[in-house]
Amino acid sequence: MSKSPPSTDAKPVDPLGRTPSYAEGQILPSGAIHTQRGIKSRHAQMMAIGGTIGTGLFVGVGEVLALAGPANILLAYIAICIVVYAIITATNEMNTYLPTSGCSMASYATRFVSPSLGFALGLLYWYSFGIIVAYEVTAAAVVISYWPNPVPLAAWITIMLIIVIALNFFPVRYYGESEFWFASLKVFLIIGLLILSFILFWGGGPASHARLGFHYWRDPGAMNTYLVSGPTGRFCAFLHTLCYSVFSFNFAPELLVLAAGEMQNPRKNLPRAAKQYFYRLLIFYILGVLAIGVICPSTASGLATGTGVAASPWVIAIKRAGIHGLDSVVNAVIITSAWSSANSYLYMSSRTLYSLAKTGSAPALFARCNRHGVPHDAVLVSSLFSLLAYMDCGAGASTAFNWFVNITTTAGFTSWTCCGIIFLRFRKACTVQGLSGKDMPYRSMWQPYGAVLATLLCPILLLCNGFGVFFRGEWSVSGFWTSYVGLFVFLAIYATHRVVRWGDGWARGPEEVDLVSGLEEVLALWGDGDGEGEKRGFWRRVWD
Repeated sequence: MSKSPPSTDAKPVDPLGRTPSYAEGQILPSGAIHTQRGIKSRHAQMMAIGGTIGTGLFVGVGEVLALAGPANILLAYIAICIVVYAIITATNEMNTYLPTSGCSMASYATRFVSPSLGFALGLLYWYSFGIIVAYEVTAAAVVISYWPNPVPLAAWITIMLIIVIALNFFPVRYYGESEFWFASLKVFLIIGLLILSFILFWGGGPASHARLGFHYWRDPGAMNTYLVSGPTGRFCAFLHTLCYSVFSFNFAPELLVLAAGEMQNPRKNLPRAAKQYFYRLLIFYILGVLAIGVICPSTASGLATGTGVAASPWVIAIKRAGIHGLDSVVNAVIITSAWSSANSYLYMSSRTLYSLAKTGSAPALFARCNRHGVPHDAVLVSSLFSLLAYMDCGAGASTAFNWFVNITTTAGFTSWTCCGIIFLRFRKACTVQGLSGKDMPYRSMWQPYGAVLATLLCPILLLCNGFGVFFRGEWSVSGFWTSYVGLFVFLAIYATHRVVRWGDGWARGPEEVDLVSGLEEVLALWGDGDGEGEKRGFWRRVWD
């Protein structure tokens, strides 16, 4: 028997019976127009599955396959998948408890840790998401050059930017609908490519009918060396792949956090979306890179020398198998994938700026919304980062591509480190203030162990991101700068804010953390999520 929604006439209370008290970093109630909850359940599920999957999984993975070999890339992706799943279950626990308007990991950082961390993390998200918009648009424009055409690169970039920016000025339900169909295309493409890989594995290719099996794991080999020879070189190849592969996952958990503020019934839909990540990571990433290692040798010439989709291991394998026309189909879907990813990242950048304004860390101008609930000023300013895509017209595709990859990879590790810290502070505050598991609409059996693992591992990978430049003969000022500039900028912002707000202290005490403000809206609208967190069978406990 389904539960009826709680009455909005009764005054909502916090699970512990406390009175809300608003503090810095909290979303203040007001009569002003704010974002609207137009993201439906099916939108949320598909966003969780494929919202931020861009060209990294389809094209960028070829570079690390050529450098490291199939075994190294598989092991690296398995390790990163474990970290990502730990982050998504941690963020989802906080997010289902307080899915307020304007919520973000930056606002949670301000609320549960300190204003300085929240401010630095918010700016990191804002410019990183904006830069990735430019990267995805650049990548899509380069992919189009796979087909001979007389249209200048700048024209393609302009067309795609207009589409992406225009979509973000529409009400959020249109963003959710577009992402539903864009992500659906990605899902169908990946499933189709996995089926193709299975057929080629057993010798179903029309060219030679040769059974591939794990032939490419034996010749040219499962593990390549990098920088040096021998076991040390194979470890360096694995470490490089581990750092590089995070680009394919970048900021995927953070998308659901930002979308929760505009999601219908987030206390019910967020746990469902989080569970989709298990299947997404297993099918799309782990099985995907396993399939790539089966159908494409790491010595294929296009992996290291090709540009755009010509460097995609999927396209290279299709051509080697003698399948005509399929490469163009894959190419077309990759372009829509890049559009979709750019669309998501501009949404994330604008909503981060909106969240910063709502918490008082950015000018109030960016918290203004039109009658459709779109923070138009935040969208407009955030879209300015996308103009960086025109760098590709002069600097060359590979230069711009690698520059964007290095910047956002560093930001990803920084973000996940902060996510782990924020969650552990949240859990500590819940324990001290007497908030138990039965009071939470969602609680993962993998936490807090997963958050501890991510908090310890991500800083190590962050520092190792540019380790290659420290080897003899490999030093490069530009290589060092692009590998660590994101970290330096984040630390500079954090340190500056700490100096200006020295009286705030390094972190809020667990007894001082506000676990109440904003609950009145959440409880009045959705209560405990229609029992989503109460009945937990065996499979529920496993997937949670």
